[in-house]
Amino acid sequence: MFIYLSKKIAIPGNVRLRCISWNKDQGFIACGGEDGLLKVLKLETQTDEAKLKGLAAPSNLSMNQTLEGHSGSVQVVTWNEQYQKLTTSDQNGLIIVWMLYKGAWYEEMINNRNKSVVRSMSWNADGQKICIVYEDGAVIVGSVDGNRIWGKDLKGSQLCHVAWSSDSKILLFGMANGEIHIYDNQGNFIMKMKMNCLVNVTGAFSIAGIHWYPGTEGYTEQDCPCLAICFDNGRCQIMRHENDQNPVLIDTGMNVVSIQWNHCGSVLAVAGFQKATTQDKDVNLVQFYTPFGEHLRTLKVPGKQMSALSWEGGGLKIGLAVDSFIYFANIRPDYKWGYCSNTVVYAYTRPDRPEYCVVFWDTKNNEKYVKYVKSLISITTCGDFCILATKADENQPQYVLVLCNSIGTPLDPKYIDIGPLFVTMTKTHVIAASKEAFYIWQYRVAKKLTAMEINQVARTRKEGRERIYHIDDIPSGAADGVLDYSKAIQGTRDPICAITASDKTLIVGRESGTIQRYSLPNVGLLQKYVLNCRAYQMSLNCNSSRLAIIDLSGVLTFFDLDTRVTDSTGQQIVGEQLKLERKDVWDMKWAKDNPDLFAMMEKTRMYVFRNLDPEEPIQTSGYICNFEDLEIKSVLLDEILKNPEHPNKEYIINFEIRSLRDSRALIEEVIRAGSGDLAIGLRIKLGDWFRVLQLLKTGSGDADDTLLEQAHNAIGDYFADRQKWINAVQYYVQGRNQERLAECYYMLEDYQGLENLANSLPENNKLLPDIAHMFVRVGMCEQAVTAFLKCNRPKDAVDTCVHLNQWNKAVELAKNHNMKEIGSLLARYASHLLEKNKILDAIELYRKANYFFDAAKLMFKIADEEAKKRTKPLRVKKLYVLSALLVEQYHEQVKNAQRGKVKGKSSEATSALAGLLEEDVLSSANRLTDNAWRGAEAYHFFILAQRQLYEGYVDTAMKTALHLRDYEDIIPAVEIYSLLALCACANRAFGTCSKAFVKLESLETLSPEQRQQYEDLALEIFTKHCPKHTKKSDLDGLLEGGEGKLPTCVATGRSITEYQFWMCNVCKHCVQAQEISNYNFCPLCHSSVT
Repeated sequence: MFIYLSKKIAIPGNVRLRCISWNKDQGFIACGGEDGLLKVLKLETQTDEAKLKGLAAPSNLSMNQTLEGHSGSVQVVTWNEQYQKLTTSDQNGLIIVWMLYKGAWYEEMINNRNKSVVRSMSWNADGQKICIVYEDGAVIVGSVDGNRIWGKDLKGSQLCHVAWSSDSKILLFGMANGEIHIYDNQGNFIMKMKMNCLVNVTGAFSIAGIHWYPGTEGYTEQDCPCLAICFDNGRCQIMRHENDQNPVLIDTGMNVVSIQWNHCGSVLAVAGFQKATTQDKDVNLVQFYTPFGEHLRTLKVPGKQMSALSWEGGGLKIGLAVDSFIYFANIRPDYKWGYCSNTVVYAYTRPDRPEYCVVFWDTKNNEKYVKYVKSLISITTCGDFCILATKADENQPQYVLVLCNSIGTPLDPKYIDIGPLFVTMTKTHVIAASKEAFYIWQYRVAKKLTAMEINQVARTRKEGRERIYHIDDIPSGAADGVLDYSKAIQGTRDPICAITASDKTLIVGRESGTIQRYSLPNVGLLQKYVLNCRAYQMSLNCNSSRLAIIDLSGVLTFFDLDTRVTDSTGQQIVGEQLKLERKDVWDMKWAKDNPDLFAMMEKTRMYVFRNLDPEEPIQTSGYICNFEDLEIKSVLLDEILKNPEHPNKEYIINFEIRSLRDSRALIEEVIRAGSGDLAIGLRIKLGDWFRVLQLLKTGSGDADDTLLEQAHNAIGDYFADRQKWINAVQYYVQGRNQERLAECYYMLEDYQGLENLANSLPENNKLLPDIAHMFVRVGMCEQAVTAFLKCNRPKDAVDTCVHLNQWNKAVELAKNHNMKEIGSLLARYASHLLEKNKILDAIELYRKANYFFDAAKLMFKIADEEAKKRTKPLRVKKLYVLSALLVEQYHEQVKNAQRGKVKGKSSEATSALAGLLEEDVLSSANRLTDNAWRGAEAYHFFILAQRQLYEGYVDTAMKTALHLRDYEDIIPAVEIYSLLALCACANRAFGTCSKAFVKLESLETLSPEQRQQYEDLALEIFTKHCPKHTKKSDLDGLLEGGEGKLPTCVATGRSITEYQFWMCNVCKHCVQAQEISNYNFCPLCHSSVT
């Protein structure tokens, strides 16, 4: 952070101030002093000029009211922001509560004990209660409406301070002897607080201040210290809670008079004075610390004696009561932020989340992406990427560098064992440094990795992509590739204080003022320089020839790294300190494209320097994002972080440097002089195509068609780059830019416009394949095929149909263009489906493509697998029927192909498909073609026999079951003969039953236990019934007579002996003539009876 004095207000009559308090919500400043002085002031920013916002905007007193009522010295002033009340007390013990009415402050309540003086007053976090402590030990807790809640007299105690906990459950009472007592909110004593900061302290001391940050804006870390207690001897401790046994300890080295946290608990301000050794008077100082005790800055304040301080509500200003003056200082916080690829990345805390909220705000499209990051240390950006440095674990000393893109997507995290106090990055490297060592990581972005590189990721450390060096090492530049963290824990007498890097140079600054220059990517120490300051921030120009240094006190100096000069001893040395020096500088940025240009922020002014010569300043308080093409982009982070969830584009400001402004003025002058062609030429060089088009239309120059088209296309590009596709289309149409028009139609999802464009293009136009691919990407097959055919790419058209599963269209195209590749395409896609176990999809694919034989093979496979699983027989029968039907379609296809050959027609029969089918005909002498219906027959008779048995037609059931003996290859023999034995037994045909049992007992598939069960059952049956036929069946007679070739009725299971019977047109199976009248569909294949 950086701080500087900005304003001073004098109190009339030179009345000495004793206290000051700044209302955090409404901005009122109350100050009290001697002789009953009490004033309420308000600084308001003038917003006349739109660009001047924040600290850069001028501010004036909008309120300056003297409040009458106190006679003694006003010692305590405190605000109740929630209820807009001001509470004050003086040395006589008089307490006044003031209220705001019609823009002025009036007395609301008065109280006076007339016994003792008020030493401290504190409202709780929600403004409902106030605790007042008197010097004589009296404590009063009252409500906001003036009622007394409770009172207590702490006899024998002199009170001087009071503070509420954030949850209003605890009260801290500071005693005059320096002790702090802890009470509950009902006034019951709990314990004395242990003061670790006073160990080994002798002499008298008193409490200078107690401030307990209530957590209203969240915390910078989980379990962050928030209770600050400071003594007048300069000792201070910061605690996580009232019982913290391990607080943060600080010795400020000065006499302290006042302390206060800023609005978000990230900075503690400690005001006091130091005895000057060379001067008679004291030196007033304000020291700034983090919650963990790290010293941030020191502000020297003029005057004799400082009595109090108070922060402004946004943490950007601080008010100091010094003698009879109020001094105001501006704060430039070290925000966690960065800028990459038109994106502002910034972090803030929220009271409802323990993590940092990191926002990636795309300023071009005004879109934001939010990430929550635990223990965020810093944000560093370069090019299109950023590094989020975080602590890996609260309990482990390990840290993470997370490489992200401009929308916050984590690309590559690296765990390191050194604290990344300083981080910088280039287009290829990330460098993180602790006080003793620096770590270098040559990062790679995933989109740039080739397949070969991906396989090498595991060996990256061996390749030296990660290295670590101690600051006292002298690396030679050899790529040793060592990542040894034992180096990092070794101490150094001269710690690192700042780093910066370019693509070829790394600069490391040390606290002594030594600057070490290393080469990149092979790290070798090239040079050491000595400066007369300690660097706080450093930056290299675009060609790495000059280094800018901002020190702790905000002084900007420059160092030329390559100049050779002769020193006082006559020796030649490398490097020279340049004469330019600027004070109160808190930010600077080199131009990316000019080594002599840079911009810097000095208080609330931006200066641009060319060759160390400044241009006139610009009033702004923005942080510099980018300096390129003679334009500076600045972001008003102060304003953004007032409402971080809704960033506004108004807070991004672009400034043109003087040379660019002068060029524009020159052009305007040329135009006014009437030289149209010259003006157009200049505008073209500047890229101002809107003005070029305007000049061409007004006839200021020679407006030929080519230049007009160029202007229209350039403006179209302008809108396309900003994703304003509708505007771009209008200009591309006039510029006849068909290629960019296609892109715009595609981005607008105007597919009708894209189709019209494709139709308007001549055949074989080079744009047609691109348009076709656009249609493919959105699944518009017909339009894509039309475009491919128009540019004579039938194969791509077929590939598109295959890709979009339009197989009928693919086959039709293949036939029309005599393509033989369709067979291999089908096979490839089918195998892909089979790999994913999508067999039914593969069958449907073959069926649609008229590859019935391949579809039948797959369907038979499914049917066989279902049969093995012992699935419901009806389901298995249906699968076999479907398989057989596919075979019948295949047979029909073969006949048509051969019929076409005979006729000599040049139709589909002579296509490549017919040739493929003929090959299948020759190689298909198997059950798939010759006995396609066997599976369906087997399960049909199996189901039919059981149905007849359960319906009581036992003789018919036995005859049907006898047919199953021919299907042992399809249905397991144990099921066939079990059913036959059952039917024969029910039919009392014990001879047939006996034969079935003999067959069952001889089956090798049975286990010994199952075989024994069958033998026992046979014994039980045939001891009661003789195994002889009681009657000879017609079927047995026919079989014995050698007439086994008779057709079988699929409706009844009986053999057909009559000459007249019905035959199915599809499956070619027969039904007795007298039975078919009972059916509308074939009993086997379920096709219609005609």
